[in-house]
Amino acid sequence: MNGYLKESNFMMVEEGFTTRDLLENLLVELGQVSDQQAFFVADLGDIVKKHLRFLKALPRVKPYFPVKCNGSEGVIRLLAELGAGFACTNKAEIACVQSIGVPADKIFYSSPCKQVAHIKYAASHGVQLMTFDNEVELSKVARSHPHARLLLGITADSSPSTHSNMMFGTTLESCRHLLETAKEQAVEVIGISFHLGSRGLEPQAFTQSVAAAQLAFEIGTELGYQMHLLDVGGGFPGTEDTRTRFEEIAAVINSALDLYFPDGCGVEIIATPGRYYITSAFTFAASITAREEVPVEQPGSDEEESGSKKSLVYHLSDGIYSAFSCLLFDTPCPRAQLHKRPCPDHPSHSSSLQGPPEDTEDHIADGLELPELQVGDWLIFEDMGAYTIANSSLLGGCPQPQITYAMSRVAWKAVQFFQGKPPQTEDDRESVCAPLSCGWEMAETLCVTPVFTPASII
Repeated sequence: MNGYLKESNFMMVEEGFTTRDLLENLLVELGQVSDQQAFFVADLGDIVKKHLRFLKALPRVKPYFPVKCNGSEGVIRLLAELGAGFACTNKAEIACVQSIGVPADKIFYSSPCKQVAHIKYAASHGVQLMTFDNEVELSKVARSHPHARLLLGITADSSPSTHSNMMFGTTLESCRHLLETAKEQAVEVIGISFHLGSRGLEPQAFTQSVAAAQLAFEIGTELGYQMHLLDVGGGFPGTEDTRTRFEEIAAVINSALDLYFPDGCGVEIIATPGRYYITSAFTFAASITAREEVPVEQPGSDEEESGSKKSLVYHLSDGIYSAFSCLLFDTPCPRAQLHKRPCPDHPSHSSSLQGPPEDTEDHIADGLELPELQVGDWLIFEDMGAYTIANSSLLGGCPQPQITYAMSRVAWKAVQFFQGKPPQTEDDRESVCAPLSCGWEMAETLCVTPVFTPASII
């Protein structure tokens, strides 16, 4: 075991005890002390499952988890235990992963726009792998971190359907000039990076981007660089209700890699999957702290009937300056589920969700059809792992909702087995082929091939 994650870092639950069971227990405890603070329940077993699924689908690709997607300690410790690397966008994220002992050679300073002070911090803490896509960034790195190893960020698809991250990355036409400029400034370029966002992602976009990367590799090699690292970015779906499944995207990536960067060519492949790893692992609970009724006038109806129609505004114990900051990242609002089953004969009303009433701009969702709810009722939101944690301390200074981490005993055994510690008994050997999540039933099991620890890329 690497020692990043210990049993004291999470709640061990027996198989069959679901995330929803744990959430219900926590709600009972909060009810006894009249505590209405929002909180998360995190299923670490779900992340273990996602990791094994990633390695099986993309055997040549080493994952580097983007800390900006979810910087919670339990997630970072688990992924470090599983041997993943980390993509950091600033000094704070680098400090976060290094504080638990992650070595510098497993950190990728992936931000395309870096502060000089943060570049110097990375240099003084041994982080060498970085990216650039313009002359300004190149000059900053050349002055502040002469021993950096750089990936040139490119873009191969500027269609409107792609994510806003596509604004970063230089064109193929500009690659030669930037690589020549890097040569003049004695900066070491070791490969190419691209990132396709998660919105409107078509799997074939990866083929186009890998092909463009191969052309950029040829230019770099021609100029005398030792090009040996390709970053295929992220954009992989974190839930199953997307148009394209992860395995479909992986199949396209594998085909493109086999064509343009065949196995044995000396090129190492990394990726930065964020939403994929974390979205479905987190469930969020928020209570209603206030409500407003807004009468709805209906033309042609009498006054009594019109008065029976109303729109309800519910203020929750958390908002966009904390857990719902995910809405600022083009994430659709997760569907609200009622904690208590409503009476079937109770009518639904047009409803809106907002954050705490102190801020009228803290707007979460409109146009929901919900039964009439009361102050103190709880709403449950699933698939709340991505972009709900890392930024909350930066947006309005709001306190972070508490996170309860859980993992089933069989998932913990799987982590131990995965790191090369063999099962102790015959029962243990059988259990590593059982479902891993402490939450919902899964078809996948841990019967996959073996230990994987990313080697140093430097």
